[in-house]
Amino acid sequence: MQTITQKTKTDVMKHNDVPVFTYTINYPYFTSTCSTAAANTINQFYEIQSQQSEKYCREVLYPQAVEDAMYAKDNEFPFHSYEFLSNYVITYNEDCFTSLYTDQYSYLGGAHGNTVRQSQTWNFQTGKQLHITDLFLDVKDVNDIFNVIENEIVIRQKENPGTYFDDYAKLIRGNFDMNAFYLKPCGVVIYYQQYDIAPYASGIPEFFFPFKNCTDDTGSQSTSQS
Repeated sequence: MQTITQKTKTDVMKHNDVPVFTYTINYPYFTSTCSTAAANTINQFYEIQSQQSEKYCREVLYPQAVEDAMYAKDNEFPFHSYEFLSNYVITYNEDCFTSLYTDQYSYLGGAHGNTVRQSQTWNFQTGKQLHITDLFLDVKDVNDIFNVIENEIVIRQKENPGTYFDDYAKLIRGNFDMNAFYLKPCGVVIYYQQYDIAPYASGIPEFFFPFKNCTDDTGSQSTSQS
């Protein structure tokens, strides 16, 4: 079993004493009764990820925010401070397995921000990630995923027309990411990024694949980020 503690990197970055960019990076730190060595390996993974995100914030987004702030001031335009927020959600944590996703939201002064999702499912005995092929054991199973998703979209479109792009049947195959999944207690959620198969307003579309003989969970729709 794993115990999770949250760690955070955050800063409010200013230019001429005016805040132009704020970032907050939340990430997990694990202790485990399964394997200390495996937990250390997984913790290193998230520490490196957080360092890379912070470097991107400080060396890429902050200079961009300063440039936009100076341009706005010179041209008497309103400037909206940049923001980067990374939050994780633990979706499964039983025995020696933990699954989670991380949503990274960035607002760069436009009409709205954007969210990018990443997810990992870990074996805390080995320190290695599980892959979707570990859950869907052969190519036929993986191909069947598309048919299930396509049928689910047909149902959703009838209930809410326009929530997916017209060519979704092609897009669900072309934009499929083998790593875009996470576990829940009674099944697997497969998701697509914003704009992959649907407009921004539809958020991050999710599709739930229940395990056999398990009825404690419900299907997922999508998560929206404003």
